Amino acid sequence: MRILALDVGDVWTGTAISDPIGLFARPYQTIETKELEFFLTNTIQKEKIKTVVVGYPRTMRGTESEQTKKVKELFHTMEKKFAIVEWKLWDERLSSKRAAKIKKGIMREEKKESHSVAAAFILDSYLNYLHSQTN
Repeated sequence: MRILALDVGDVWTGTAISDPIGLFARPYQTIETKELEFFLTNTIQKEKIKTVVVGYPRTMRGTESEQTKKVKELFHTMEKKFAIVEWKLWDERLSSKRAAKIKKGIMREEKKESHSVAAAFILDSYLNYLHSQTN
């Protein structure tokens, strides 16, 4: 069973997926946020997803922004629609900036792919946390 991570934005949502035993995170797809429900319908079954980790965009001070509120609302909506999987909110501070640094200087069409790289950072952080809890 795999874990899927989402880096939700207003226009694009980056996704990342773990390997079957949950050791590694890799960028998966960047999709239009308006297509998220359709994407989840297909991907949860196809990839045997057991958990969806959603990046929680808190400010550097740990407070909630307008984007935080939007993500929380979407999280609760998807959690109800896709109750067959476990849902987790996960602190995503700095993941988008880390992804942007890696993708610096790339073509405009490829910039949207940095969203899936950010999702991979979110997932990697979550997987590291899980492994620290079992050791």
